[in-house]
Amino acid sequence: MMGDGATVTLDLNNPVFQDNLFSLEKDERHQAVDTLRKISRMTWQQVYSDKGLHWEKIHSVTPPKGIPAIYSLRINRSRRATAYRDGNVMRFLTIAPDHDATYGRK
Repeated sequence: MMGDGATVTLDLNNPVFQDNLFSLEKDERHQAVDTLRKISRMTWQQVYSDKGLHWEKIHSVTPPKGIPAIYSLRINRSRRATAYRDGNVMRFLTIAPDHDATYGRK
């Protein structure tokens, strides 16, 4: 089933995302995994409207060919992840070291 009412499927297979996740301190990593678990139980409409995730399009970064847009979302208390939607799959790309890095700023 496709559409905003469908449950989100997570793709965590990007090597950069995995390296970022595994490099987090224990508490931050646990918070991130809790967030991923939460997202896996949500519909797309819930993701879009969830105030805690704060899913937003990144306008300052040009997405790679074949990806219409890259988004950021809060993965734990202090970090944001980047991802994109591919049908009903949320494909994770990175976990930024700080807020500005998510948006391509230093």
